[in-house]
Amino acid sequence: MRANKIHLIVLAMFLLSLAQKAVAQNYYVDDRTFYGGLVGGLNFCQVDGDNFAGYHKTGFNVGGIVYTKMDEHLMASIEVLYVQKGARSKGYFTVNPGMYITDYGITLNYAEVPIVINYFDNHKNHFGGGFSFARLGTAQEHITTVPTNTIDLNDFPFKKNDFNLVLNGALHCWKGLYLNLRFQYSMLSIRNNTPQNYSRGQQFNNVYCIRLMYLFM
Repeated sequence: MRANKIHLIVLAMFLLSLAQKAVAQNYYVDDRTFYGGLVGGLNFCQVDGDNFAGYHKTGFNVGGIVYTKMDEHLMASIEVLYVQKGARSKGYFTVNPGMYITDYGITLNYAEVPIVINYFDNHKNHFGGGFSFARLGTAQEHITTVPTNTIDLNDFPFKKNDFNLVLNGALHCWKGLYLNLRFQYSMLSIRNNTPQNYSRGQQFNNVYCIRLMYLFM
C-alpha cells in the first residue's frame, strides 16, 4: 500500500511537470510579437464609372501576411499580394440610338501592400481598417459594339498606382485557419481619361474579397 502511494505521488508530480511545460509553451506562443501566414481567395470586382453595375468580375487574391502585436487586443498587419481587379459587363448598354455595347471587360493585375490595424476578441476573431497601395502590372480592356465601332484603347491608359481604403474582418475557424472578408475602394481615380460616351469620366476600383487565411501559430 505504501509503495502504491509513493507511485501515485511520483506520477502526480510527473503529470504536474508536463502541465507546467504545456502552459509555458502556450504562453510563449501567445506572447510572440510576430505571426506569419498565407492568404488566398477571390476578389469580386466592379469599376465604378464604366456604365455597368454588379460585381461580375472575379480575380485572384493571394500572398503572404505578417501580424505584429501592439497591445493585448490590437495587432497591425502587412501583406504582400498579387491581386486581380476590374469589371465585366452583364447584358448590354445603349451608347446612343442605333449603337450599344454587347460585351465589355477590364482586367487589372496589381502587386498590392495593405496595412491594417486589427482588433482581436478573446476568440481570436478580429476586424479592422487601413489602407493599401497597389502597383499596376498589366491592364487589358475590350469593348464590343453593335454596329462595330473601332476604339484604340491604348489612348486611355490606367494609372500605375491605386490607393485604397480597406475594411477587414476575420472569423477564427480552427487552429490557425481563418475565414477572411474584405472590402476596399479606390481613394483616387484609377483613370481620368476614358472613351467618350462609353464611360462616365473618372473610374474607381470597387472590390469585395473572400479569402482563407492560415497563420502559423
